[in-house]
Amino acid sequence: MCSHWVVLAFCCLGQLCADQSLKPQTAAPQLATNNPTLTTIAIEKPFCMFDSSLRPNKSYVIYLYAMKESASAISSLVTDNHGKPLNSTFQQTSGGQLGPYKAASFNVPNCASPPKLADVGDVNEVSGILKQYLFRVGDDVTCLYDPNFLAVCNPPLAPDTTYRFKYVLVDSTEGIMKDQTLWSDPIKTRRVKLPLKIDTWPGRRSGNMIVITSILSVLMFLLLAGLLASVSSAVMGSEVSSGETRGMSQTIQQSEPRPQLSSE
Repeated sequence: MCSHWVVLAFCCLGQLCADQSLKPQTAAPQLATNNPTLTTIAIEKPFCMFDSSLRPNKSYVIYLYAMKESASAISSLVTDNHGKPLNSTFQQTSGGQLGPYKAASFNVPNCASPPKLADVGDVNEVSGILKQYLFRVGDDVTCLYDPNFLAVCNPPLAPDTTYRFKYVLVDSTEGIMKDQTLWSDPIKTRRVKLPLKIDTWPGRRSGNMIVITSILSVLMFLLLAGLLASVSSAVMGSEVSSGETRGMSQTIQQSEPRPQLSSE
């Protein structure tokens, strides 16, 4: 009974129940903050989405495809004429510009035994639970440049760019697609903020304010420099005056006649 409620909670949280639209969704804010980022998008794995297509004694795998929204609709197919899923890569599709590329491959999530929400409160369990429940597209920064990398490459996405995603259920033995979701709604990565538009504490400063602040800083520096120069000049003048006074005093003392002692 408890596991049933956990499954229901995950379905409602991720909106991935079978009776709802079958397409990838962005991760729930409770589980993925700051999403999307400049180069990554966290989406929920397909819990309970392909249950009706699974057959006993069969082995399945999930492929995740990604493409830019600007890609041609004609090139949005993810299988060939024989129903075999495409193995197009990030490089071959110019990062999804020319069509879908395979961004991930993982086992079918177990709908009967999803991650336990209660374990999210355990710091030691959070990372493992998130990996089971979420997939972050664009999370591999080294695969494009590693000649020994053999897995599916999932390189960073482009900032300020809209993407769509699709899950495909593949029969591992036959290598044929058995089911697929719709393409996701458009999901856009964040835009790089220009330096003048970045919020700074205690508030945003315009270009004019920055110029005014710079001018005032320079004037303050010149004022302080003038003040230091005046103080230094006054100190040096005082020392010179004191030296001259001592010199005159010594001269007067030397010029004064000394009294002669009378001899008896």
